[in-house]
Amino acid sequence: MAQSFGQTEINWDKLDKTKFYVVGAGLFTGVTVALYPVSVVKTRLQVATKGAAERNAYSVAKGLLKTDGIPGLYRGFGTVIFGAIPTRIIFLSVLETTKVSAFKMLQPFGLSETTQAALANGVAGMTSSLFAQSVFVPIDVVSQKLMVQGYSGHAQYSGGIDVARKILRSDGIRGLYRGFGLSVVTYSPSSAVWWASYGSSQRFIWRHLDQGGKYDEASPSVQKIMLVQAAGGIIAGATASCITTPLDTIKTRLQVMGNDNRSSIKQVAKDLIKEDGWKGLYRGFGPRFFSMSAWGTSMILTYEYLSKISSFCGLYFFFVCICTGVFVYAICPL
Repeated sequence: MAQSFGQTEINWDKLDKTKFYVVGAGLFTGVTVALYPVSVVKTRLQVATKGAAERNAYSVAKGLLKTDGIPGLYRGFGTVIFGAIPTRIIFLSVLETTKVSAFKMLQPFGLSETTQAALANGVAGMTSSLFAQSVFVPIDVVSQKLMVQGYSGHAQYSGGIDVARKILRSDGIRGLYRGFGLSVVTYSPSSAVWWASYGSSQRFIWRHLDQGGKYDEASPSVQKIMLVQAAGGIIAGATASCITTPLDTIKTRLQVMGNDNRSSIKQVAKDLIKEDGWKGLYRGFGPRFFSMSAWGTSMILTYEYLSKISSFCGLYFFFVCICTGVFVYAICPL
């Protein structure tokens, strides 16, 4: 890692893996509870038909609360939590090990610290997302069907097991991987963009705060670290959501379609453009951007709080890792 970040970046081999996963899993669940409704609203916006009355985030949320109360905002939540733990373990493990290797490979090229961070973080983000898709996509398919059940003509289900059973009965195992290729195309670049933006923006901000060469002399205040990391999370969320929302919208529509309503990527894109013009591809952009940014900043701020009550600095990696949203719960419903 770059020397100027020696006091804020911890090597993977120095982590207490038990705390890394166990403590992190509990905190991840807590943040998921807080932000899950945003993903439900985003998904419903993306699959709404042209004639649907609810065409903005506020009206979708209001409609859910009116018909189902608070539970309506948590449709599919149990399925997501069930699949999130193994998915996060795969993602985080691959992310950190790949990041360390990428930094080592880039050192001989003499790149600037910002460029080096962008490339190493980007490669790590894309690689970890590729590995995690094998576990994530079935959870994504099931949870999204639960999120939109009964909405705009979508079928009703009694729970995640009912969804999985019906999909297996009609399409076999491949039905649980509907949209797998598009998920990879959506989330891997999104993860790469998020991590590249986050890694490089932090260094860019520190350099302009004249902290680049002073980390070894005097640590910046906790408040300043929090502000820089939060800014990095917002920049990363904005960049990734702007680039990948159209793909996410198309993927979501494909995954929630019924068996009698098959369509291609090209046809879904055409339908969206026909209904709303090019802005149709950005349905749910507001909730998606908010969720991606909120995940990043909330995880980083949670870390700063915990660092005051715990001397275990290894927790840093957990919070920084899961603030992505690729696997980012805003990048996907997990």
